[in-house]
Amino acid sequence: MTNAIKLNQPVRNNWTDWRMMKDNRRRKLLVQYAPDRVRAKALKKNDVLPPEITEIGAKMLAEIPRDASLTRVRNRCAITSRPRGVVTRWRLSRIVWRSLADYNKLSGVQRAMW
Repeated sequence: MTNAIKLNQPVRNNWTDWRMMKDNRRRKLLVQYAPDRVRAKALKKNDVLPPEITEIGAKMLAEIPRDASLTRVRNRCAITSRPRGVVTRWRLSRIVWRSLADYNKLSGVQRAMW
């Protein structure tokens, strides 16, 4: 039984750290609940509708998980999970972006020459 799977062995996944995994979970929830959330917010904020319908919208919004909100999603580097200095177009931190750009690893990026 030398090829047996060890159950206490740590499992590797494609996330750099737990923060990146948490952010990805929030992004999935955002995609899943986005249409319902928009409708519930529209019902809640509408002044023309009667208060009963506005309360229904507020209850609908309360039932949706908080992590499904856009404000809970944080732009992180896809390689290092760094939360600050992220170049949005590539989803990389400025440090990783610079190191990849220096060695021509990014498509369409050229060092400034004048």
